Amino acid sequence: MALVRATDKKVGAEILVVGFTREPGAKSNKPRFTIESGDMAIDKAGLLDALADMGATGAADEVIKLPASGYKLLVLTGLGETNSSGIYPHESLRRASGAAARSLEGQVNATFSLPYDSIEALAAIAEGALLGAYTFDEFRGSSKVERRPALKSIEIFTVKAKKKEVAQVLRRAEIIAEQTHLTRDLINTPPSHLTPDSFAQRLKKIALASGLKVEILNHTQLKAKGYGGIIGVGQGSANPPRLLHISYQPKGRASKKLKRFAFVGKGITFDTGGLALKPAQGMEAMKSDMSGAAAVSAAVIAIAKLKLNVAVDAWAPLAENMVSDKATRPSDIIKIYGGKTVEVLNPDAEGRLILADALVRAAEVGKKLGGLDGIVDVATLTGAQVVALGTRTSAVMTNNEKFRESFLDATQRSGEQFWPMPLPEELRPSLDSPVADLANIGDRMGGMLVAGIFLKEFVSPELPWLHLDIAGPAFNEGKAHGYTPVGGTGVAVHSLVALAEAAVSS
Repeated sequence: MALVRATDKKVGAEILVVGFTREPGAKSNKPRFTIESGDMAIDKAGLLDALADMGATGAADEVIKLPASGYKLLVLTGLGETNSSGIYPHESLRRASGAAARSLEGQVNATFSLPYDSIEALAAIAEGALLGAYTFDEFRGSSKVERRPALKSIEIFTVKAKKKEVAQVLRRAEIIAEQTHLTRDLINTPPSHLTPDSFAQRLKKIALASGLKVEILNHTQLKAKGYGGIIGVGQGSANPPRLLHISYQPKGRASKKLKRFAFVGKGITFDTGGLALKPAQGMEAMKSDMSGAAAVSAAVIAIAKLKLNVAVDAWAPLAENMVSDKATRPSDIIKIYGGKTVEVLNPDAEGRLILADALVRAAEVGKKLGGLDGIVDVATLTGAQVVALGTRTSAVMTNNEKFRESFLDATQRSGEQFWPMPLPEELRPSLDSPVADLANIGDRMGGMLVAGIFLKEFVSPELPWLHLDIAGPAFNEGKAHGYTPVGGTGVAVHSLVALAEAAVSS
């Protein structure tokens, strides 16, 4: 991963990244631009004409590279429409620096000098650059020599470079990027190399090195202890299921005086649909069906590295949903941890089954430790989420509006896009089963909401709960944009950390 530091020294014969914007009201055939170079004074002579001649627009995601006097290369990254105040949304800065960093693959060092009005804006610039400096080439063979590595070193130019708070926010940016990169790496790893066990063992090694406690339940223990959802989904695979539990408790702090959260992430390391077999085209991206498990695991590691005064337990139920003579059949009934029975009408609605086990167990452990202030599940749960909100906006559902608003406030800091969705009571009867406590599917219309209502059945009404459906945003099958690469995105990591930070400050 790239390194980042602040500097107040003028750039030599290196790469300089600055922003540029299009002034409002300009005619399309005669655009006018503004160069936004933050604290660095640069010679803008000829730049504005060059941008116009090149057909630049200043739009987000646009990156223009020019030779310039005094620099090896001048990179101009679009910030959108000019703001006369010189103040730009943090997410605009994050995306602009990310787009520039992506365009600098193969380069060693670049200095970023973009406009900022606060330490938080400066942090957003660093976050975007670090998140944009990402490639995944682990499984390339002969073609690897043709690939250019990600940008290695990032300097943030600011006259405040020597201030302690700048160093602090840059360190935070490094940790967020590091764990987002880990999440992306896990998502991009093929199921041939990422099974439930190898996922658990890989995270165990990283978590222990970060001073966290780790517990892994194997398939024998899961069956003996009554985790019917995880066993039911995983029993059709030659790679047996696991339940990974990573626990963070700040050192020297009494447990009862801390706020405590549980993060639960769906960890289907590959999803064929089981006996409700997916078509080939629907199966191509199913290595990403463990994105929630990767996100919650990485988030708790980030929280530990930041040494936040909040206790967090991450739970990752891990299974492969495969086809075999041992796979769960439509109409089979399974018993979820805690005793509720579920009629499995569709084996391809499997994520909610493993989450149900983990939600009940997470609440049980939290209660023993003095109670949870909130529980959050993160899952690539439904195709209906993509239909409703597209591939860049995730859904958030809840039984507690105050908790939801706290989370949405946290996303304002992270820049990740979440949209509140309801859990209509009239959809609940569609989950009724004539032979079990409930079925695993209900009305097809509003399928995202029905899945949320199913999960709600396994959470106490008194426990603040959030359900994050990240099905679309977790895996980018389109073009790279901003700081988001093709493939695994790492969505939700930053927002979960921001939620924990907000809990500490409150």
